[in-house]
Amino acid sequence: MRSLLIAIVLIVGGAAVFWPHTTGPTEVGVRIVKWDPLLPSGVLPDVYSAGALYFFPAVLNGWKVLDTKLHNLEMTFDPSRGDRRYRDDLLFKTIDGNDISLDVIVAWRIDPQKAPYIVQYVAPSNFELQDKVVRTIARSRTRDIFGELKTEEFYLSDERDEKAEQAKVALNELLNPFGVIVERVSTKDYRFNPAYQQAIEDKKIAEQVAEQNKSATKAAEEEWLRKLEEAKGEVNKIVATTDGQFRQAQIQADAYFAQQGNIAAAIDAEGRADAKGISELNKAMTGSGGAVAVKLKLAEALNGKRILLLPLAGGGIDVKTTNINQLLETFAGQAGQAHPAPSK
Repeated sequence: MRSLLIAIVLIVGGAAVFWPHTTGPTEVGVRIVKWDPLLPSGVLPDVYSAGALYFFPAVLNGWKVLDTKLHNLEMTFDPSRGDRRYRDDLLFKTIDGNDISLDVIVAWRIDPQKAPYIVQYVAPSNFELQDKVVRTIARSRTRDIFGELKTEEFYLSDERDEKAEQAKVALNELLNPFGVIVERVSTKDYRFNPAYQQAIEDKKIAEQVAEQNKSATKAAEEEWLRKLEEAKGEVNKIVATTDGQFRQAQIQADAYFAQQGNIAAAIDAEGRADAKGISELNKAMTGSGGAVAVKLKLAEALNGKRILLLPLAGGGIDVKTTNINQLLETFAGQAGQAHPAPSK
């Protein structure tokens, strides 16, 4: 019996001295010394790495574990999302005075090297760290930054993304000293006052219609410009064709002109040659040979012709009063008597 009691005491004492302490795959451990002859009391600055087993007295030491994985703090309108069972979105006014509610998600994690500081000065667990520190600062600072937008800028994703990045930088400036690192700030849905929301949607529809009309006008203008260019092309084609025809006619006219010039030159040369021959003939005719040539031509002209000699002077025929036709008939009759026609 005594041996059993001694064994129990030894087991309990050994368990108290060598009690196991573990960390999960994404956890770090923090040891809190209650009493130890070799160590100072309080939170030790050492970080106990993830996925390990440590032995030290359980009664004389405290043990805290912090998860280093990424956590999402969802603050949304939907009660089924996030760590609140009620509406949890951010309510604020835009810079131009309109009420708006915005769904925001903050992705954060702890800095493992600051785990002892977090346990000692900030929060003993991830839940309390998110609930009392991350949530409080994130709601306030994020609301201020998104409140710098105008109402219509919320419709522009680039504007929202820019403010989300500003919120991330601002939250890191505030939370990093507490051992919290913000990896991302993102937005989901946003909601205006219902009446104002309807007015905004109506305006957007009107703007879309206006843009469609602008597009139609632009298309019509481009179509007109296209047809204008086609007309210019057709005109240029006609002009080019006309220029070609004109150039061809000009070439033909130049060729015809040159041809006629050659003909005129030939005619001129021929005329000059004829004139020179006539001139030379005239010169020849003015001499004694000319008279002989004239007589020869006259003889050739009179060859075979009947010649009647009429006395004109000294009581002869008066040409002025004589009936030449009657005279010719008389001579013709005499000629017939002198030369009777042969009998049959």
